[in-house]
Amino acid sequence: MRIPLFYDKTTIEINVPDDATVLRTTYPPPSVTAADLVLQACEQPIAGPSLSEALARRRKGEVVIVVSDVTRPIPYSSFLPQLFERLHEQGISRAEICLLIAAGMHRPSTAEERSAMFGEDIVRNYRIVDHDASADELELLPVKSRSGAPIRLNRRFVQAGFRLITGLVEPHYMAGFSGGRKAVCPGLASLETLQRFHGYAMLADPHSTASRLDDNPCHLEALSVAQAAGVDFSINVVLNEKRRVVAAFAGELDAAHRQACRFVETHAAPRVKEHDVVVTCSAGYPLDTTFYQCTKSFVCALPAVKPQGVVLTVGGCREGIGSREYQEILFRYADDWRQFLSDIAATDRVIKDQWQHQMHTRALAKIGRENIVFFTDALPQKVLEKLSVNGRAVTNLPAALQAEIDRLAAEKRSLCVIPEGPYCTPVPAV
Repeated sequence: MRIPLFYDKTTIEINVPDDATVLRTTYPPPSVTAADLVLQACEQPIAGPSLSEALARRRKGEVVIVVSDVTRPIPYSSFLPQLFERLHEQGISRAEICLLIAAGMHRPSTAEERSAMFGEDIVRNYRIVDHDASADELELLPVKSRSGAPIRLNRRFVQAGFRLITGLVEPHYMAGFSGGRKAVCPGLASLETLQRFHGYAMLADPHSTASRLDDNPCHLEALSVAQAAGVDFSINVVLNEKRRVVAAFAGELDAAHRQACRFVETHAAPRVKEHDVVVTCSAGYPLDTTFYQCTKSFVCALPAVKPQGVVLTVGGCREGIGSREYQEILFRYADDWRQFLSDIAATDRVIKDQWQHQMHTRALAKIGRENIVFFTDALPQKVLEKLSVNGRAVTNLPAALQAEIDRLAAEKRSLCVIPEGPYCTPVPAV
């Protein structure tokens, strides 16, 4: 059977045996427009006051709306104009509204990305600001996080008259699910605040895994930071494979997020037995713009593959490897991931993006470097050899991937395909 995989801004088709297991999300089609779903959720919250009621109690100051950066493909242009109209009906002017991009440790947004995410009208008429985790304009809260870490957050958010966060809920391989509290931590936090959230001990905990909130220290740490900051209203959306909004959950921070997570778990966290081979992808643009993001594809696939099994995956990598710090980590520990774990376990100091390679080591431990087969046409072979994967720099990616699938299928290996990549994250069958 033929199955499309997302790659950069396109798709590639593969042919797999008819007896292959195929794991897909099972979201229902949207019943109304994205704007209708979001506005209905805002007036019928899971818990707490409606958006109209919450806005009526707002403090003096800006209405700060926290939005995701380009690595989360939320179609903001399909509902933000209508949401803004609702704010204007409450007597809030354009000048009082600020869109704050929760960039976390990511780079700032570009003008092109802002236009694609929000639409030209919003870009022209509303204030849009990127969070900068390294800037001086961060505010230290008088309380500490659940783990005892200092909480230093974006000052604009802390001082806002109304704090509204938005997010995409999907399985997340560290924090259980994305969305909700993650708009604040890591989205608006400093590296200092993330020292424990993304530190060795928290990510070494087996409960820091996909589709789990209970006892997940990563989730609980982020939630404690967001609750300390104070969120006046939250909006969580869920997207299908076509990147359309299929559901929205709004209201009080934790309750709305948990309800969204239950919905996503039902439709995007299938139970699966282990297979000899998993074929997956990095979910295409914008998730596969860097190798940093692409690592999620093979880590999220681990519940579906046997120990020493094979994961075949692809990633666009149009922006290269990732940050300078991340590249330095990969190159330094290219031949010794165990030494990497030993080194970061021995210190409380956290290097930016070390957390991504720590998650990468889960795949190295289970299946080994040679069995993480990563195809791309954007990085040279000499670079791929330093990334702790069996990298394949190819010019005809579909043909190269198909040849490897055919070779493994001829050996009668059991095969599992995850066409949506990390947006569909399997969990072990009980």
